[in-house]
Amino acid sequence: MIVLRSQREIEKIRSACLIVSEVLQRLRERVLPGVTTWELNLLSESLAEKRKAKPAFKGYHGYPFALCTSVNEEVVHGMPSKKRHLKEGDIISIDFGVVYDGYYGDAAMTLPVGRIDEEARRLCAVTEESLYEGIRQAVVGNRLSDISHAIQDYVEKRHYTVVREFVGHGIGQQLHESPQIPNYGPPGKGVKLKEGMVFAIEPMINQGGPEVEILGDQWTAVTSDRKLSAHFEHTIAITRNGPDILTRHGSLGVFGQPSGACNRDNQRLAH
Repeated sequence: MIVLRSQREIEKIRSACLIVSEVLQRLRERVLPGVTTWELNLLSESLAEKRKAKPAFKGYHGYPFALCTSVNEEVVHGMPSKKRHLKEGDIISIDFGVVYDGYYGDAAMTLPVGRIDEEARRLCAVTEESLYEGIRQAVVGNRLSDISHAIQDYVEKRHYTVVREFVGHGIGQQLHESPQIPNYGPPGKGVKLKEGMVFAIEPMINQGGPEVEILGDQWTAVTSDRKLSAHFEHTIAITRNGPDILTRHGSLGVFGQPSGACNRDNQRLAH
């Protein structure tokens, strides 16, 4: 069953989402050569605690961390480690969620570590743009698969592939609610979109083939060919005036205007 949220509930979800986007902004500043993924996880948890929010992922089906940190060929659910130091030229996908006042927010972005090559930069840019292509279809009267098809069409025309094992989802009083939202498929299928639906849309796009494998930790998904993967996610509400990006904050992007997360190199900030 897909829950239609009241405006009051959407504002509660927005409050959680703004905490998520603020944490991602702070993490973005710390994505630098030499930093460990463990440090990023500790920072995400500390920032959530300061906002009196609970990390959504920690303990979820046994996942032990607040943050997912997926580097290079890691697609999703990468596990932070004291031994994993980011290196110049890496890309890292950071995925974070919180529950706040009974409602969830969820977002992800892929970031450059220092200077990255043009192939990695283009993959990130196409993945982020595909997210916005999907969001543009999240309007009253469209079908659910119109979102999916828009993402797949944009990506494949640029010679990348869509991961099929992992999908977007409804979100609200649970982290994962109905419906599942694949990032592929024909248009015009599935439920008709209605005002009050709240979705987490999250394309995961590969440089090579679409196949993935799960590593021995039983969480980290990697590309089978070990080529790069990128991941972007926003939580959005469907309104009578179009999609409302609830995780919109600063340079995480605004509707129709991606943030360009990988279109410039991260530089160390002045103190």
